[in-house]
Amino acid sequence: MKAELKHINFSYRTNSGKEYYIPLSYQLFGKDLFSAPIVLVNHALTGNSDVSGEKGWWKKLIGEGGAIDTKKYTILCFNIPGNGYDGFFIDDYEDFTPSDIANIFLQGLKILNIKSLHTIIGGSLGGGIGWEMLVKNPNLAEIFIPIACAFKTHDWLHAQCLVQKFLLNQNDEPLQKARIHAMLCYRTPESLNDRFQNKYNQEKQRLESEDWLIYHGKALNERFSLKSYKLMNHLLMNINADECQLEKIQARMHMISVDTDLFFPASEIRMCFKRIKEKSGNVFYHEINSIHGHDAFLMEYEQLNTIIKNIL
Repeated sequence: MKAELKHINFSYRTNSGKEYYIPLSYQLFGKDLFSAPIVLVNHALTGNSDVSGEKGWWKKLIGEGGAIDTKKYTILCFNIPGNGYDGFFIDDYEDFTPSDIANIFLQGLKILNIKSLHTIIGGSLGGGIGWEMLVKNPNLAEIFIPIACAFKTHDWLHAQCLVQKFLLNQNDEPLQKARIHAMLCYRTPESLNDRFQNKYNQEKQRLESEDWLIYHGKALNERFSLKSYKLMNHLLMNINADECQLEKIQARMHMISVDTDLFFPASEIRMCFKRIKEKSGNVFYHEINSIHGHDAFLMEYEQLNTIIKNIL
């Protein structure tokens, strides 16, 4: 059964000084609110609040008997305002940064009267927003699990997002083209070469790898809006949690990287781990081994489930 989409409405002034009316939407899974420990899930770039159940995009991780067990926990997931899942869009997307989204999520928790969380977990952009939340409120969660992400957008990722921005601002099939480029960042040369092996589709007169990329471009164009993609890409480009505050985070931190990630390289996450480890003993590092790169956090469920079961 799909969890009902709920709303909290409030006005919010962005860090850039703009006033917005925010219809913050969210879904709850598992135990009733305040009857069990609360796990906040922050969704990734094209994700949404529908994390569990039949069509849940993280249902292999979150569900009855899963690594995040809906029989044990209340699972809460907000939609990033402007992701379009609830019909709300933002025209002037550059008014917002991940710091703003973190403020909005913190305001949502306050209105729901949630003073503390058992766990914050998020992959990619969602994890970046998690870092921003904990820098602002270091005592918010007992456990923090950022997956395939860093507390900051480094030069390489910024450059890839810049290419995305150029593609998204074109007139001819902008979303499809941006998605095709993004798929090449989410995967690896080894992943694509191993999967397709230069096989040719006679019927369509093109390589199967090309056909696969075109399919992904069209599929996203059918379910996601250009406005939303521009906003999400802009957010990914601007993750910037205050590095000086990282050591103040009280949560037990479990950083999970993917050894072949081209987006948030494992070397970068290891570096961040070592930096925090020097100041705080409450941080741990885990690595997913995969040929698939960044997308492994949505593919290598056996490894991810094992890591998260051991953490929780």
